[in-house]
Amino acid sequence: MTTRLELTRSQILAFRRSVAALDERLPHGQDALRCAAWAGLQDSMPRAALLSIHARMAGTRPTSWEDPSLVQVWGPRFSAYVVARGDLAVFTLGRLPDEAGPLKRAPASAAPNRAALAGARMPFSEAARAIGEKDANRLRYAAPTGTVVMRWDGARQPEIWSVPAPNMEPHEARLELARRYLHVFGPTTPAAFATWAGVPPMRGIATFTALDRSLTPVRTPLGEAWILSADEPLLSEVARPPAPARLLPSGDTWFLLQGADRELLVPEERQRRALWPWRVWPGALLVDGEIVGTWRRAEHLLTIQPWQRLSRAQRAAVEAEAGSFPLPGIKRPMEMRRMAAILRPGIVARESGPGNHPAWPRPIA
Repeated sequence: MTTRLELTRSQILAFRRSVAALDERLPHGQDALRCAAWAGLQDSMPRAALLSIHARMAGTRPTSWEDPSLVQVWGPRFSAYVVARGDLAVFTLGRLPDEAGPLKRAPASAAPNRAALAGARMPFSEAARAIGEKDANRLRYAAPTGTVVMRWDGARQPEIWSVPAPNMEPHEARLELARRYLHVFGPTTPAAFATWAGVPPMRGIATFTALDRSLTPVRTPLGEAWILSADEPLLSEVARPPAPARLLPSGDTWFLLQGADRELLVPEERQRRALWPWRVWPGALLVDGEIVGTWRRAEHLLTIQPWQRLSRAQRAAVEAEAGSFPLPGIKRPMEMRRMAAILRPGIVARESGPGNHPAWPRPIA
């Protein structure tokens, strides 16, 4: 195939924001929930999936992540994910191993689970004891069969239960998983897809080869990549104005990237190290369509680390976004503290407030 389209960074980011509904929230409802979870919602940090939904759907409530149209599973790298119930096969069978050893291990783990659970919900460790498994974490190997789902609220160990096997061929599930990835993370490559899905690199190549007729080659600032041919008109559209502010949680699909893909989103190395540290990732502060800092939360206290000075209007937008968090169990207004803005290596913006950790002056109603 020959390259037919050259894309700029601004085109790519505008496209990704548009398909992710980050420029304008979708109307509340199950269609919006499925769209928000089109590539899955990582939920390894307690209530990350809820905040990812909130960034994309109007009227998000504290219980929106528990909507009957959604379900929790162990996804890539055995992280907790929230996906649409109707898409369970895509996010499970789509990652079912081809290799003999892992392929045998997944169904072997699922069979005793189904027998022990028999449709009942029970804590993770209790289910392991019921099947005589000393290492409860091995139960996660059954996840790619699509017969084991869970509920984890972040405070206790997950509850798991068995469900009927999805009625979909693993090959078709894998192709659809790749289409989801291409739509949400495109333009992209087979290697990036394999890393995200937690599958061997050769399977990523084979999957893209099978999708060849529905893909269009493009050139990006990072080099050659592919998009879904159906998405080409969207990439050529005039970008709509970005949202003033979004507070994206740790692991949100907007920055769930690896390798060179991170350079496109955050060109400066110092800032990449802040957004993707070796340990627990912070949230991303998205202002006017660009990531301009990080944030972390402890109960009602939100700490912002901007990478640039924020204007009065931008600070007001961030305040409004934080004040709208639909978090359960938070009985006090959100209070936001702002660490000193890092402008360039070695240069810190010193603003009013005690020491080097100035605070916004009031709780967010």
